[in-house]
Amino acid sequence: MRTLHAAPRTRGGRRHKGRALAAAVLAAVALPAGLAPAVAAPAPAPGGIINPGFDAGLEGWKTTGNPRSTVVGSDAGGTHLTQRLAEDGTATARQKTGALAPGWWTVSARVKSEGSLGASRIGLRNCGTDGETVIPSTAQDGAWLTIAADAYVTKGSCEVVIETRGTAGDWVVVDDVTLAPGSVSRTVRGADLSNLLKNEDNGAAYFDAAGRPADAVQAFADAGATMVRLKVWVDPADGYNTTDQVVATAKRAKAAGMEVLVDFHYSDRWTDPGAQGMPAAWVGLGPEAVADALYQHTHEVLTALKDAGATADAVQVGNEINPGMLWPLGQTWDVVPGDGVDGAQWDNLAMFLSAGSRAVKDVSADTDVILHLTNINNGIGGLTWWFDEITARNVQFDTIGLSYYGYWHGSMADLQNAITTLSSRYDRDVLVVENSYPFTLADNTVDPWENVIDLESELVPGYPATPEGQAANFRAVQDVVASAPGGRGIGVVSWEPAWTAVEGNGWDPADPASGNAWENQAMFDFQGRALPALAEYAPDAEPRIK
Repeated sequence: MRTLHAAPRTRGGRRHKGRALAAAVLAAVALPAGLAPAVAAPAPAPGGIINPGFDAGLEGWKTTGNPRSTVVGSDAGGTHLTQRLAEDGTATARQKTGALAPGWWTVSARVKSEGSLGASRIGLRNCGTDGETVIPSTAQDGAWLTIAADAYVTKGSCEVVIETRGTAGDWVVVDDVTLAPGSVSRTVRGADLSNLLKNEDNGAAYFDAAGRPADAVQAFADAGATMVRLKVWVDPADGYNTTDQVVATAKRAKAAGMEVLVDFHYSDRWTDPGAQGMPAAWVGLGPEAVADALYQHTHEVLTALKDAGATADAVQVGNEINPGMLWPLGQTWDVVPGDGVDGAQWDNLAMFLSAGSRAVKDVSADTDVILHLTNINNGIGGLTWWFDEITARNVQFDTIGLSYYGYWHGSMADLQNAITTLSSRYDRDVLVVENSYPFTLADNTVDPWENVIDLESELVPGYPATPEGQAANFRAVQDVVASAPGGRGIGVVSWEPAWTAVEGNGWDPADPASGNAWENQAMFDFQGRALPALAEYAPDAEPRIK
């Protein structure tokens, strides 16, 4: 990863688009309500958009399709372009740019959309190497999103295109179109494969979309994934997710050309906002002794990876630690009424996080340290409150990690707001380290354990629980992160996309009879065959320059 304080990346490299590019591409885009731009708006660039806010109606824009399907209207928020299909078909608004220098150019806009999957898109065409991005559905809350698409210009100019192609009633609203030099990239395209080894040991088999046997790790690499995430437990009941298993899978990931993100839970089982239990071996230790044990555990695991030729590229010091970790010593929420939380517990948490961060850097100074929170749906104030407390105690970290599940954590606009706010306030890149979506609501008959998401009412509006809906949702989240104003959203990691249902690999490490409540969110179907979502790891097109 190592994206902090980097020079702007070249296309195909490891660096993300950089602050200078983000300023050029996105500063002029209106931010969500209540946010100030991180940088001043640039002077008009060559090839600047004519009538970008549609205040002059359709001046500068050429439309095709049914004339009733493309209109300009006003509301309390200003003047916008609306495409609403009067019947099945296509409506297009396009504008030819002025002269553009050779290289990457990005078009971005504020958008709302609803209707058929992938019906509306924005992009650049007739450039040499074209590019476009599907406009995500905003049916969940109707809030504005920023979305961006790039293209490599070799022909001296491009066409900016806004298009809706689908069925009657599909619509998109567009405003504040900007065009600027630079590219936008999904730098990190990750997969959490923590349960893969146990799945394979219990008989799981994987196949490509054509039904041919496949190695799951290689399947993600071949699809375009760039990173594998692996959790670590201290002394789990089933003996998985310990150093040996993490090293084994990390070596496979490195051999396939992917980076490795290690996720320390600092427990013997799952940790999340509702559970941050102390490992049994550390119970009864005082805060300083726990910090020492945490340092040693972190150092040992990361040293084993380094010695195996699989040095971690990024490390989470804790997992979803909004309420702190290593309860009760590092507890920062009053989870049990009456327990109380005081400054000493915040100080303990800072000491634990600093010990983990120091261990990471002692093994590899180049490895990114990530602090991982969740519950975006509770409001940005809860996240800034937490990071304010931690930064005030001088905890050293490189990147902010977030969980984002659309059926739990608010809208994609909420996600963009969180990325923009946190990256600006703390001068850190933001990585979504957990994300998922179901391809069906049905349960695998091999494993009748009730699925976590199993009702239509739980789904994100606009994204059905179908293979196509799952794929569209995964790509939409990636694009929303990459397009976030400020330019510091660096990617998305899918959570357990290879955790298919096999007997013996359920959710509870202490109970072999427990079932899998997640198999309907894997990227392999109930027969182990790759689903369309796997293809959404594919990298963006590279220019072919002679």
